[in-house]
Amino acid sequence: MIMKRRGFLAFSGAAGMGLALRETFGQMPGKGDKAFSGGEKPRITYEKRRLELFHPWTITRGTATYKENVFVYYNKDGITGVGEAGHMTAAGQNADRTIRELHPLIPLYRDTDPFQFYDLPEKAREIVPALSPAKAALDIALMDWIGKKLDIPVYQFLGIDPVSEVKTSFSIGRDKPEVMKQKVKEAAPYKILKVKITGQGDKEAIRAIRSMTDKPIRVDVNEGWTDKEKAIREIRWLAAQGVEFVEQPMPVDMLEETRWLKERSPIPIVADEAVNTSKDILRIKDAYDGINIKLMKSGGLIEAYRMTLLARLFNLDIMLGCMIETTVAIAAAVQLQALARWVDLDGNLLIKNDPYTGLTLKDGHWVMSGKPGIGVEER
Repeated sequence: MIMKRRGFLAFSGAAGMGLALRETFGQMPGKGDKAFSGGEKPRITYEKRRLELFHPWTITRGTATYKENVFVYYNKDGITGVGEAGHMTAAGQNADRTIRELHPLIPLYRDTDPFQFYDLPEKAREIVPALSPAKAALDIALMDWIGKKLDIPVYQFLGIDPVSEVKTSFSIGRDKPEVMKQKVKEAAPYKILKVKITGQGDKEAIRAIRSMTDKPIRVDVNEGWTDKEKAIREIRWLAAQGVEFVEQPMPVDMLEETRWLKERSPIPIVADEAVNTSKDILRIKDAYDGINIKLMKSGGLIEAYRMTLLARLFNLDIMLGCMIETTVAIAAAVQLQALARWVDLDGNLLIKNDPYTGLTLKDGHWVMSGKPGIGVEER
């Protein structure tokens, strides 16, 4: 295959960025090795917490009234970084599994110099190859610790401009039309709504929302459609209702059908389950208009940042998404929000008993505290 000059220059630029990223991530300049490495090994602990939801949460694969998330604490030099694992229960994940997967991963993070973290995602995948929020929790805790150690926010460490007004969507869980109308009323402070499509009563749900508001709507199908002809009819109807994009309309393995859909769709098609880490982007880049980056899928901030660079190289729009998570994981993802076209970081807004603070919602978008690390504090 012959690469055109323009493509080669773009690829070379990205490769150079990758080298710069490795240099930044691999070695910190400044006060000398002893200041940043050596000394006591970190003490890494974890705990499971039950999070109560304001409303039952229904998607294609089931309903939940609460979630159990796992919090990880990385303590070294009198500084504690905090991370969080939220779970995709439909994929067999839960808090107990996360704790089991933390056991073999903790020694890797305990024995690695915190400022030599570039290869940690790959090493973690060797230990736990499967998709695992345990890796994200450790990664977030480490990055929070690094920011606190340097006394700067993580976004500043990554060279990202914190000024961003990318509005987050707010998820309206599926329910009876009259209940969904009430949920729309409760979502008055939010500028964009997101709805899970379940394959049953979808048009009634969208009509119920539309009867209450003209706000933009986004829909997530969670691989729910398997007939491409039916899918394109549904998408055209949704577009006529003011839907901005459709997330993961077809199963991951139906890549050719999704490519066919993308060529005919009047609105963007966004990959979710089809892309977990940067290694997936090359495979799916021609079948989707954008990708949904979730820290719980990528394994944390380090890999998520790599994904933003690669997505930009292939002209893929970036969406930042989440599971049902507290302010810890949401604040970690918000560090990257200036790189995204779309933001869907509302998991903490669905929780009654969020144990952390550190973000402010202003006119529909997140404003960070500006404090070191990911900027959160326990209530």
